[in-house]
Amino acid sequence: MDQFMTELQGSIGILKNPDVVSYLLKGLAFTLGISFITIVLSVIVGAALALARNYCTSGPARILQKIASAYIELFRNTPLMLWMFVCFVMCPAPNISKGFAALLGFTSTVAVKTLFKAIVAFTLFTSAIMAEIIRGGLNSVAKGQFEAAYSQGFGTFQTMTLIVLPQAFRNIVPTLLSQMITTIKDSSYMASLVTVELMGCTKLIISKANSYNGTWVDRFNRGTIHVTDVFVLFGFAFLVYFAINFTLSCVVRRMRTRRRA
Repeated sequence: MDQFMTELQGSIGILKNPDVVSYLLKGLAFTLGISFITIVLSVIVGAALALARNYCTSGPARILQKIASAYIELFRNTPLMLWMFVCFVMCPAPNISKGFAALLGFTSTVAVKTLFKAIVAFTLFTSAIMAEIIRGGLNSVAKGQFEAAYSQGFGTFQTMTLIVLPQAFRNIVPTLLSQMITTIKDSSYMASLVTVELMGCTKLIISKANSYNGTWVDRFNRGTIHVTDVFVLFGFAFLVYFAINFTLSCVVRRMRTRRRA
């Protein structure tokens, strides 16, 4: 028992190291940034897919509907991790200067390119889910809205951008926030490819925990990584993810309660 408490104190001491904490907080910042970029891009791509699948139903435009339908079904019915590895192998990455990589906090351009590929895969996957969410919002807008807009002289583009889409997005805000929660959690999949987001940073610290838990002596006696190191560090990641997502969940529940009132 005494040995366990000693190990536990050493593991907790890891989180007292300012370098470790700043590294984990940097991972948190990347997690939120990656999730935000993915959500924004996915909403844009998803809106285009939803419009194509819903309204391109006649004439030559039907090819767009078929493409959108195939895209949505392909990505919704396959795992995210698969597309992570596909993009890692096949997706081209832009040339990145060392100065730009250093600005983002990376020591090499390879890490930035890998991060770019991971975001592409994440966006491709999430766009399919967003498309179905937005399509549900479009279907919730009464057809009379179209007829009223056309009777007032609005064209198709104006009707969509000024009347239909604003109402559709207002109807799906709680669902979008729920998907944002899922996106933040799914960003942990990136830890298999890059070590910049929170889970990747946590795994890297765990692999070097013996440098911080008090068991390191010298380069010939590198100490031990204890089970308590895993519990403490993953517990820290758990609390961070829970705090962020629980807060968003409370916002979603409150919005849904207001809509029912």
